[in-house]
Amino acid sequence: MFRVVCISAVDGARGEEVAPAVAEQLGYRLVDEEIVHKTARDADIDPGSVAEAEQRRSMANRILDSLGSSTSLSTLAMAGYVPPHDVPGGPDLRALIRATIEELAQRGEAVIVAHAASMALGERGDVLKVMITAPRTARQRTLVEQRGLDEKEAAKQIDKGDSNRADYLKRFYDITQESPADYDLVLNTDRLGPDGAVQLVVQAAGAGAPQPAA
Repeated sequence: MFRVVCISAVDGARGEEVAPAVAEQLGYRLVDEEIVHKTARDADIDPGSVAEAEQRRSMANRILDSLGSSTSLSTLAMAGYVPPHDVPGGPDLRALIRATIEELAQRGEAVIVAHAASMALGERGDVLKVMITAPRTARQRTLVEQRGLDEKEAAKQIDKGDSNRADYLKRFYDITQESPADYDLVLNTDRLGPDGAVQLVVQAAGAGAPQPAA
């Protein structure tokens, strides 16, 4: 059985419904904001500084924004430019965030949400890496229904989230093109529904015969 499940999701794919249900069914703890708070404690800074570091956009995207680009933040797709030292005279928060993810994974029995945790833990044999996605039209429909956006606003939100997700992966892990091969399980919630996705993740987590933790 996999000791850790990492769940990534694009905006509008309903990953925020899948992850808690997976954690509940496996009897694992759900880890998201804990990463921010533990990193802040280790760095002796305010948690808001860590969150800001994850969410800060790249300089390139800021320039594009000034020219009319739709690039900005989304709920689950994090992105941004972080200089070598995120806080003047302070630690490299990128390295600390990765170290926090590693430490939490080492404890086992965790469902880790977002923070590109699948990339941080990619070499571990005891981690199930899951991607939750859906076609653009379905994602747009979800945002309209759940957030009260109109079609145009929902489309912009998806563009913003996808752009920032790519920016985050590039900055933290030097990944220029996210691939299905980065994950063990890629699930389409438009076809499966959140409940169907939950069942498949739980089955995969229980059926795995992973290597011992590195």
